[in-house]
Amino acid sequence: MASLPTWWITRNVRNKVVLITGAARGIGAGLAERLAADGAKVALVGLEPEEQERVAARIGSAARSWEADVTDWKALQSAVDGVVEHFGGIDVVIANAGIATTGFVRSVDPEAFERVFEVDLLGVWRTFRVTLPHVIERKGYLLAISSLAAITHAPGMANYAAAKAGVEAFCNSLRAEVAHLGVKVGVAHPTWIKTDLVDSADAHPVFGKLRGSMPGPTGKTYPLDFALDHLQAGVRRRARTIHVPRWVGAVKLLRAFLPPLIELGSRSRVPRADKAALEDIARRGAKEASITGHGGRAATEAARR
Repeated sequence: MASLPTWWITRNVRNKVVLITGAARGIGAGLAERLAADGAKVALVGLEPEEQERVAARIGSAARSWEADVTDWKALQSAVDGVVEHFGGIDVVIANAGIATTGFVRSVDPEAFERVFEVDLLGVWRTFRVTLPHVIERKGYLLAISSLAAITHAPGMANYAAAKAGVEAFCNSLRAEVAHLGVKVGVAHPTWIKTDLVDSADAHPVFGKLRGSMPGPTGKTYPLDFALDHLQAGVRRRARTIHVPRWVGAVKLLRAFLPPLIELGSRSRVPRADKAALEDIARRGAKEASITGHGGRAATEAARR
């Protein structure tokens, strides 16, 4: 934390109850451990119960895990009721659960494509709607994990970019709706962070190469701890926006100019990738070629139940 200015840290989460979705791995698990070390009580909610139990075990008595699909109203409500019964309330909610697919619109598996909207956008709305009465009661804080993809709309990421842009817009509207109730609303925009989701995307035989060709900082992958430093500080101060890294905030100012630039840069790369994607689908099947990461596989399997 020494690399972050001290004025960033104006609050703390000691004795606060923090509910985090998608807490089995990556950012969710890392934030749970960081915030518990700050003195918070953390409720882990997600689809990978065994992994979440391991995270909770590492943290100790300040953590507990609940299995729930953020697209399932009944399961989500049951988990929230369990959190409130166990911890006595909810102060902070971090809607982190998210998945991605790999594929172009014309050939991607439709079910996998739409599941991204269900988890990444509708999952945020459902998580906030179910927890909001408790957060209002404690004049707490809601944080949704969006992405740099909400600002830079790359080929092969149409559903992810649209969902994450929707998360940003949703949070901007919600912030104005609940300000008079004492509730703060934040949205985080991390770029590529070394997590299971990004590692899985990089390993894809087609889209890993496409991502690797992204120019400059837009293609750089940052360490998980780097992202956690910024997110932890943002939660502590109940930030309106969290940019990971901070240059992402500057990119927002240029967003009107970005689509033509991305289209220009894609002209030499997308035709080859499009052909390779069709060949990969013919070899492995559309669904298998679309799924990214353990979380994406768990979410896809949950949708089939």
